[in-house]
Amino acid sequence: MRAFRVAYDGRPFHGFQRQPDVPTVEDRLFDALRALGVADRKPDGYAAAGRTDAGVSAVAQTVAFECPDWLTPAAFNSELPGSIRAWASADAPPDFHATHHAASRAYEYHCYAPGADLDRARAALDDLRGEHDFHNLTPDEANTVRELRGEVRRDGAYLVFALRAGGFVREMIRRVVSLVRAVATGDAPASKVERVLGAEPIQGPDGVAPAPAFPLVLTDASYPSLSFRPDATAAASAREVFEDLREERATAARVAAAVARRIDG
Repeated sequence: MRAFRVAYDGRPFHGFQRQPDVPTVEDRLFDALRALGVADRKPDGYAAAGRTDAGVSAVAQTVAFECPDWLTPAAFNSELPGSIRAWASADAPPDFHATHHAASRAYEYHCYAPGADLDRARAALDDLRGEHDFHNLTPDEANTVRELRGEVRRDGAYLVFALRAGGFVREMIRRVVSLVRAVATGDAPASKVERVLGAEPIQGPDGVAPAPAFPLVLTDASYPSLSFRPDATAAASAREVFEDLREERATAARVAAAVARRIDG
């Protein structure tokens, strides 16, 4: 059994988990393993750390399965699209399960909020930290109690959230971000946090809509029993892919700004 760290740009995909008729990250992983002759379908023992939503990217998505010794991250990348890069691996015990054995998952969210008050944001997030029933911050209807850890900092015009939990219910992070941003910008009173954490369901316009998916990144899945070893060739390839992507999107942002400046209003 071997575990792989996988980075990907989530924007071209309809999420991580395999789905019929739409491109997903997992589909591309299975396609690569099929092309390499490792498995015709889902490989034996296969599991993943988490199921990121459509548009969400990852640094350290973790997949594990039975495979031959020659399947290094660089070999895996030879059949993967450039937007998906394996970059490290670890030997795992035969009963290892990438979902069930993850001690925690961590995400980072880059929230554009130039007018947000950082002290208000930190106070709101402080109220959300700890063990709570997050039923008002997810479409899930069961198993909604989670213990949230994390912090928020300012980076220029952005609030950057670093959040960790043993596991997250659907849309929880994006709704936490949306709620904290609303309090930090004055669009919602600080008292809304307490109301959202209360037992009474909140629906409709009084609820909390999820923030967009694309600024969210899965940054870690923690496995205390595993020691991941970066593959120098694969890691260099991954850095190159994402540096190119950074340059491309930075240029696109400049073009959009140039267009906006020249539109008469």
